[in-house]
Amino acid sequence: MEELISSFKQGNVILFVGAGVSMNLGLPSWGALIDKIAEELDYDPEIYKTFGDNYALAEYYRIKKGSIGPLRSWMDRNWHASEIKIGSSKVHELIAKSEFPIIYTTNYDRWLEYAFDHYKKSYTKISSVADLTKIKSSSTQIVKFHGDFDDDKSIVLDETSYFERLEFETPLDIKLRSDVLGKSVLFIGYGLADINLRFLFYKLSKLWKANHNGEAQPRSYIFSPRPNPVQEAILDQWGISMLSSKIETPGEALEDFLSNFV
Repeated sequence: MEELISSFKQGNVILFVGAGVSMNLGLPSWGALIDKIAEELDYDPEIYKTFGDNYALAEYYRIKKGSIGPLRSWMDRNWHASEIKIGSSKVHELIAKSEFPIIYTTNYDRWLEYAFDHYKKSYTKISSVADLTKIKSSSTQIVKFHGDFDDDKSIVLDETSYFERLEFETPLDIKLRSDVLGKSVLFIGYGLADINLRFLFYKLSKLWKANHNGEAQPRSYIFSPRPNPVQEAILDQWGISMLSSKIETPGEALEDFLSNFV
């Protein structure tokens, strides 16, 4: 933890934010999204879930409906319901006030942006190559790595868009490769079994080894509320250190962890 905070003070840590952070606000889970898809396609949700993984089930929706537009609209309304108050999330407050120079997120929602607005912190949202010209050294970059509700085409939701993401060759991928070389990455709000996350770990580790001729790779970190010795050993081979908490409740554990950066 001391090593991480030392790197953070030098401006050498990039924050990567996953769905667990948004769920801290009470947002629907992937399970709720699949239930919605099943209902629209006249399937029993429990039966529908046996037909494939989340990406395949979303792909079938796109095939049957012609686009994910209606589903994206439903997600936008429910993920940003009026009863959700950004001021109620201590986690979002801590992120906004921590002053990470760059924040990547795989979440489609706007709650990080809303948090920065709420606490009057400057930021630049980046969801496409056109946004790269807007970067300012004086404001935090919020990079929407899996897309943004403002642009249907940018959203990584179905199997096709997921496979395209795995090619790791979009403008945002190129930006990520540039950003992380020489810096540490801190991952929060991710499950350790998240295949997107694990693939990203693998690609970044491979990238570093291919381009730095044996130089020491900066350690990156993932916060997990509970220790997991099996995952800890696997992640360590990719240059990822696991940080955990003694606090039982995941949301409270993350709050306690982030308070160190404020």
